Amino acid sequence: MSAQAMIRQATGLNVSRAEADRAVRQRMGRIGEVNRDHYLATLSPHELAELVELLVVPESWMFRDPEAFKAAVSYVQARLAYDPRPARILSLPCAGGEEPYSMAMALFDAGVAPASFAIDAIDLSSACVARARAGVYGRNAFRSNDLTFRDRYFTMAGDDRYRINDPVRAQVRIAQGNLLAMDTSLYAGYYDVIFCRNLLIYFDKPTTADAIARLSAMLDDDGVLLAGYAEVPSFTRQGFTPLPHRYAFALKKDRAPAPRYASLQQPGEPAPPRVQAERRTAPRPAVPPHPAAAPAPRPHRAAATTRRPAPALQPPPGATPAPDGGIGNARALADRGQLTQAAAACQAILAAAPHSPAAAEAYFILGMLREQAHDVKEAEQFWRRCIYLQPDHYEALCHLALLAEQQGDMDGAATLKARARRIYQRSNAARIES
Repeated sequence: MSAQAMIRQATGLNVSRAEADRAVRQRMGRIGEVNRDHYLATLSPHELAELVELLVVPESWMFRDPEAFKAAVSYVQARLAYDPRPARILSLPCAGGEEPYSMAMALFDAGVAPASFAIDAIDLSSACVARARAGVYGRNAFRSNDLTFRDRYFTMAGDDRYRINDPVRAQVRIAQGNLLAMDTSLYAGYYDVIFCRNLLIYFDKPTTADAIARLSAMLDDDGVLLAGYAEVPSFTRQGFTPLPHRYAFALKKDRAPAPRYASLQQPGEPAPPRVQAERRTAPRPAVPPHPAAAPAPRPHRAAATTRRPAPALQPPPGATPAPDGGIGNARALADRGQLTQAAAACQAILAAAPHSPAAAEAYFILGMLREQAHDVKEAEQFWRRCIYLQPDHYEALCHLALLAEQQGDMDGAATLKARARRIYQRSNAARIES
């Protein structure tokens, strides 16, 4: 069996042959092995885990994509107003703990009592789990303009490093494991909020469907799932519906019976009045088994440095178009659900400046609009024009990779995903150097 096949079988990660071979060469060099066939034939579980670590790029930071945390806090507040039992939250994969700790801090800032929520954090990478448990972070974990949260929830640990305070740490239970190996029947309907962002684009189509089914099984019928930008289409094709939290990429189950909380409250609105919670058809376990498995590996927490709104996610009423009349206006029109006007704005940009950076973005938005209209073939043509003008357009590459998988072109999908991964890694390296 090839290294690529072994990694996919063990973890679900759909890496390219070149990436798998590079990791094998690195490991062989570290342990002094010179015979590749012998190395693969005698690959132990421990050595396979070490191999996977080389493919995992656990990139994250505190309050990454802040609108997702605002939407989750809003939901938790609404849920607690209807049902006082503690909210249960899952971060999967959790990288080095930045995401679950950010959620805990956001809830504390919103005045939610420690007894009113608990967070499970799971990751395949042993190095990620160790870092999350240590709770010590350098400057790259703090990238937002407002770092006042660091003064409230961290203490200096020397050399420009900060340690998360114990009250925040106490809210997060950390474990190592694999989503694809979890017995989800033990967690049926257990979680109110699940963060699973920027993971699925590294799976093939069957693995993506399996992962989403597992997440759906663990999410309460009234729960909210926070996904990555490019993953929303995959979730909507597998039984989820976007919620109108702008830039949060929040979803609920579309087969769930009349959710009581998921669509009640927009960020910034007051919580609804408390009422008696309805009895569930099946009681949830008071405490789940300690997670012995977590998400399939995170090649990285891929996300664009600039978030672009997906037309499928409608903003709250009252949003206004950007005043520049250009690509910003086209985005705003798509955000508001004015799809015909958004398409016309994009076509006007293409007519005026067909080879400009704005034209690449116009093609991307047109692709999103055509996808929403279920015209996949034309959506693909627009996204290919986008990357012709802007080869490093991350979101267009992600969407083309998803389409390639749907069409059974696994090699093409792997190539596109590898390109997207390299773009993200380069942009992240540039940020670190600066």
